[in-house]
Amino acid sequence: MSAVSSLVPARFLTIIAHLVIVITIFWSRDSNVKACLPLEYTQEQYEEEDKKLVVGLSVTLGLFAIELAGFFSGVSMFNCSQGLLSIGVHASASVALLFYLFEQWECSVYWWILAICSVLPACVEITLFIAVFGFKKKAS
Repeated sequence: MSAVSSLVPARFLTIIAHLVIVITIFWSRDSNVKACLPLEYTQEQYEEEDKKLVVGLSVTLGLFAIELAGFFSGVSMFNCSQGLLSIGVHASASVALLFYLFEQWECSVYWWILAICSVLPACVEITLFIAVFGFKKKAS
């Protein structure tokens, strides 16, 4: 099995692992929201922090849609650079989000994980998508 063909299943599995953890956080975000609040908090403070976390998780799901669309369309499926970047950031995100979930880290940490581990590969995916389909010459 060549190096490129072995990256494809590893990339897919790390993306799906990251996606499953994000969905799990989405379903059980109550304890993480409470970890962001002081010991004495009001309902308005809780709702505000919950809304921020829902927005962050929703943005992450949207970025997954972009990355999976590029992956399944074949734009970046066999691109070694994108494969290694994606495997690295999604594996790192999976580990970091597991700590975020179980250790109930501060909510601001989620935004750093989002920026590094979701926005970065999605931006590269969009760039590859534009490079493949945007600069394609028309057949005459």
